[in-house]
Amino acid sequence: MSIILTRYLEKSIDQDLNDKMVFLGGPRQVGKTTLALSLLDGQKLPAKSYYFNWDLKTARKAIKNLEWPSESKRISFDEIHKGRGWKNLIKGIYDTHKEEVQFLITGSARLNAFQKGGDSLLGRFYYYRLHPLSLPELGFNNLDQLFNFGGFPEPYLKADKRFHQRWTSGRLERLIKEDIRDLTRIRDLDKLETLAETLPERVGSALSINSLIEDLEVDFKTCKNWINSLASIYYCYLISPFGAPKIRAVKKEQKLYLWDWSQVEDKGARFENMLASHLLKFAHYRQDTEGLKTEVRYLRDHQKREIDFVYLENNKPLFAVEAKLKKSAVSKHLYYFEERTQIPKFYQVYLGEGSEVQHLKKNIVQMSFAEFCKQLSLV
Repeated sequence: MSIILTRYLEKSIDQDLNDKMVFLGGPRQVGKTTLALSLLDGQKLPAKSYYFNWDLKTARKAIKNLEWPSESKRISFDEIHKGRGWKNLIKGIYDTHKEEVQFLITGSARLNAFQKGGDSLLGRFYYYRLHPLSLPELGFNNLDQLFNFGGFPEPYLKADKRFHQRWTSGRLERLIKEDIRDLTRIRDLDKLETLAETLPERVGSALSINSLIEDLEVDFKTCKNWINSLASIYYCYLISPFGAPKIRAVKKEQKLYLWDWSQVEDKGARFENMLASHLLKFAHYRQDTEGLKTEVRYLRDHQKREIDFVYLENNKPLFAVEAKLKKSAVSKHLYYFEERTQIPKFYQVYLGEGSEVQHLKKNIVQMSFAEFCKQLSLV
């Protein structure tokens, strides 16, 4: 099985490799290896001849001894960050060979943790985050399939319920027993796995750690650290509230979503999660390709009036979005916050593919999810 489309980052990475190294991070099984191999095409040897996976003993030896085809113009190192002293190794290789070879470094959770810290490699690389498939990337086809099986390439392309269930279980097991074990000192992996299994039920609501600690029988700090650890391995992500100055907005409560929205049973919450993931993908794309400071937040006041998402660039809100499973009367909260904030555009988006756009006011619009993705040029 192979990906039958060009991934959305391919062109940008291809261009940036002419300037610096490129580090490509993202969740397990999101398609990083497939993308890397596609970027190695066009050389004289098959792409796999220029691809080295640190997990293989032969690849580790080849990297350390600089044993790659002499005509190589572009090389990919996968999971090299698992090796001791890998940063100095990469730095030496790049500084010595950057004039004749381009380097693409791929990895998942540990690479993400390194990128946040920064060190002596600073200034030598661009960093990209590869997200699951999205509706625009699929050419606006197969919305139902994307909604039901998620955006990870393998279960999406299989579109088989039995395979999807087995894949989901296997992915969680690897995340807990491999990534968590490698990146943290957490030892109570059974309880951590229990926590992960309960989080799909919390999607879309304000995350209450106090309610979680009662079931897990751990303290507040431990539970919070566990959630942050699950976020670090791309199991879930958190969004913070947007503190509009003229309303009594909540400031601390975060909302939680999953990288794999297909795990969410409730269809309304699943659609909200899918919309959140599309917005986060767009935010990361704008940040990674343009250098903009981007954020996805939500808006709620102390009277529990809420809008699901606010998208910001360089600390300025550009639009707010309310997710609805079906086309319905527009939420009164959009009108309320439209009058009291400086957010220039409000959307109510429902699950669907139609092109109809309903203008309720100059800056309040209702449209389908597909049309929303098209009009905002999401990736």
